[in-house]
Amino acid sequence: MTEEQLKEFEMMLTKRKEEIQKTVEDSEKEIQALKSADASDEADHATISADSEIERTISSKLMNELKEIDYAMFKISNKTYGICEMCEEPIGIARLQVKPQARYCIVCREIVEKSS
Repeated sequence: MTEEQLKEFEMMLTKRKEEIQKTVEDSEKEIQALKSADASDEADHATISADSEIERTISSKLMNELKEIDYAMFKISNKTYGICEMCEEPIGIARLQVKPQARYCIVCREIVEKSS
């Protein structure tokens, strides 16, 4: 992988990280607003509860993605970015363009998904 490609992936990861952080912040504000909303009946309470749970689930998934991005950024600084953690072969550029925090090549990803 060229230095230019590496910088491009680093920029992609940084941009995505910023997007996630903003989404999580907005979600936390939304949850707080739901908690302080004036529920007038059981249906309102149920709606607020369901909405809060959905927001928490989304935030949890985004927090996991943030961890993956941080790990990918560490790998960039460690000069191991773009190398499959299972077979130690380079991960295809096309795959990294779709998922820049990918830890496995396509073949190994399928093996990992089947075993979990």
